[in-house]
Amino acid sequence: MKRFQAIHWHRSMGIMLVLVFLMIGGSFIAARQVDKMEEGKSFQSLQEETQNLADNIEETVERDQDQLELIAFLIAGYDDLSSPHLWNMLESYTSMGLISRLELLLPGNILLTDGGETVDVSGYLSFEEEMVQGIHMGRREKDFLREGGYILRHYVPVYKDDAVMAMLCGVIELSRLPQKLQAQAYGDEAAMYIIEGKTGNFIVDTWHESPGNVWDLGERQMAEGYTPDQLREGLINGTRGFVAFVSQTTGEYLYFNYQPVAVNDWRVALSVPEDAVFADANRMRGIMNIFLIFELGCFVVYFAGMIGYVVYETGKKQRQLDMLHNIYEIEKLLFNAHEKQENITAALERLAHTSMARETGLWFQKPRYGDAFFSWSKNGEKKPEDHGESMHHLMDYFQKGSTYFESCRKDKLCSFLRWNEEVKNFAAVPLERLDGSVCGILYACNISARHISQALLKSVSVSFSMLLRNIKSFDDMKERGERDMLSGLNNRNRYETDLPGYIKRYHTSLACVYMDVNGLHELNNTCGHDAGDQMIRSVAEKLKHWFDAEAIYRIGGDEFVVFAPDVPKDELMVRIKAMEDALEKEDIHISAGIAWMEHVEHMDVLIKAAEQEMYEAKRKFYENEKYDRRRSRR
Repeated sequence: MKRFQAIHWHRSMGIMLVLVFLMIGGSFIAARQVDKMEEGKSFQSLQEETQNLADNIEETVERDQDQLELIAFLIAGYDDLSSPHLWNMLESYTSMGLISRLELLLPGNILLTDGGETVDVSGYLSFEEEMVQGIHMGRREKDFLREGGYILRHYVPVYKDDAVMAMLCGVIELSRLPQKLQAQAYGDEAAMYIIEGKTGNFIVDTWHESPGNVWDLGERQMAEGYTPDQLREGLINGTRGFVAFVSQTTGEYLYFNYQPVAVNDWRVALSVPEDAVFADANRMRGIMNIFLIFELGCFVVYFAGMIGYVVYETGKKQRQLDMLHNIYEIEKLLFNAHEKQENITAALERLAHTSMARETGLWFQKPRYGDAFFSWSKNGEKKPEDHGESMHHLMDYFQKGSTYFESCRKDKLCSFLRWNEEVKNFAAVPLERLDGSVCGILYACNISARHISQALLKSVSVSFSMLLRNIKSFDDMKERGERDMLSGLNNRNRYETDLPGYIKRYHTSLACVYMDVNGLHELNNTCGHDAGDQMIRSVAEKLKHWFDAEAIYRIGGDEFVVFAPDVPKDELMVRIKAMEDALEKEDIHISAGIAWMEHVEHMDVLIKAAEQEMYEAKRKFYENEKYDRRRSRR
């Protein structure tokens, strides 16, 4: 019996030892594979960081070009390009994107800069040469206006009457590019380069003290498997690739990843020390070595526990990775959601899947537009009025300082939220402006995995808060392009945009009121422009009192156009008369031309009729001896 037990014990030990050695051998093989995988991930991470930098450059340059084209359109409305008003407007755009200042290159190689200052740039810049190229980015050049620096010029033509009247230059100061691009790959250990492929000139070089030329640096001692020709061909031909070489400054290996950029013939590159590139791989290698030593010493005792621990930790890490991946996907969707609002619903859908919620929603208040509501639900899209009262009530709750709301009590949800729906649980977080004030609410309800709802909602709330800021900035920019700053009315840009739509916006009739403010120029000349500005504001206030503000346009210095769909002619005449009487009490006189039609085939016909009526009214006004300009000049 004892012999049987001994044999059985030795057999068990033999089996255990075999299992131990098999597991240790398998662990060493697995550790080696993990090591290789981590090294591969390290290379991939460097490549992704370089690609992200290239994408950032392309997107920023594209946004700058869109802004420059908008500015060029606004400039075309000025006859005097040295006007202080124009340059005050241009100053407001000097901090956008990569651009540090704006200039205008005129025929005859005259450059307008810094508030309209005139500089003869013959021998430095050629209007004719830049005009022929149209919209383009220039080569690196010395900043001859500000000594010691290098710049790029982003050119956009300014058209007037189908001819190029000037070339708008967005000046990019190369010394400020790294800060503007906000490239922070690998903390501060990575060096960033932007290189002109044809010339080899550095546009950005954060490793050396001043930008020079990549070919002037000479050849480097390459790591095994890499050659200098590989780097040269990659930069010249615009291909992607890696090289590794010894730094002449630090003596350690630098891993250099280069990729083409869809801007001119630029190449973007990152160089990172070997320790930084393989930091995760080295850390993982150390962890695996420690684990193997620990496994060797304690395998028999902790065998069962280790299996359970590995399974638990793997599942936990996978859930965390899945959550991080989903948060990243949500951030990508929200990146340009201020322009593509369908991305908001897509982001809410992904948030619902991640939090295992049956409904998610975003509610916020837009200045001048009121409440805005987006939601995703398995039961179908919700209407804003479904939850409007609940969201306002919850807004008051967050404005008192609370940072999270969660409840699974139906009676509390019904009494607090006043929600008349079948809700098992509800969670919400506030969205904040930069000053910390609450501007919106992100919520999820009927959540299956409630243990992750709070952390997840708070994690993505920053991205949704950034979305609301982007929406506000986008709306403000659109408002500045379509709103007359003096009167607060729609400007001529908005007039040209809205005009084609009015022919479909009436049922019974459409009226056009073409109005001119009499004596504005004389008032400006005698009492100053402040008095003239006040006259314009007074007329604008009266117009907004009697007509829909969105249908009123200031199309010139003293000219206004108003459209009145479905307003009876008698009522229209009463409004105009009442407005004229109110303005005359302020010693303001207007000449109004009215065209009223039941059937409008062409807007030009309606507007021209109103304009002719205005000129006739203006003629009659100045026939009055009291207002006769000729008599006043005598």
